[in-house]
Amino acid sequence: MSSPPRGEVVAQLEPVVAEAVSRTGFDLEEFDVQQAGRRRQVKVVIDSDDGVGLDEISDVSHAVSEVLDAHEHVLAGSYTLEVTSPGVDRPLTRPRHWRRARNRLVKIKLADGAAMHARVGAADEDAVLVLTGGELRTVAYREVERAVVEVEFQQPPAEELKKLDRAAGGVSQQGDDREDTEESR
Repeated sequence: MSSPPRGEVVAQLEPVVAEAVSRTGFDLEEFDVQQAGRRRQVKVVIDSDDGVGLDEISDVSHAVSEVLDAHEHVLAGSYTLEVTSPGVDRPLTRPRHWRRARNRLVKIKLADGAAMHARVGAADEDAVLVLTGGELRTVAYREVERAVVEVEFQQPPAEELKKLDRAAGGVSQQGDDREDTEESR
């Protein structure tokens, strides 16, 4: 039996996989299906405001596996399932990514070519408050060409966090208030 083209497989499975992931309380960040020899490699990247632990990866794997088994005719053969969370180098492309990066140091390249390192404050649906060079600045997402979290091996300076918290009044305060490090991700 011939297997359908990759794009067709992704288009048919992504909505049902997204629903299964959502039922477990997570966001589907990425879904892909690649041919790997005789098998298909199904990659599911999930995230949430509270992060993703190994137990949650297992729960999502079971839920997605059930959905894929129910739609095995689409995959037209055996598959290997990989469920993971985004890496630290994942670009910040959606408002929820910025909320989850609260208090983290990011490298931002603006659409006008300017670049900056900034600490992320409160974020809403249109913009994020950042602290760069000791100054607060609101950056609209439409101004950002690319942004990624920078790895820090020390806790952020307390004065920077206080400044961001005091200034957050005009921007939504949804976000990640955890004090985590790369080792705990």
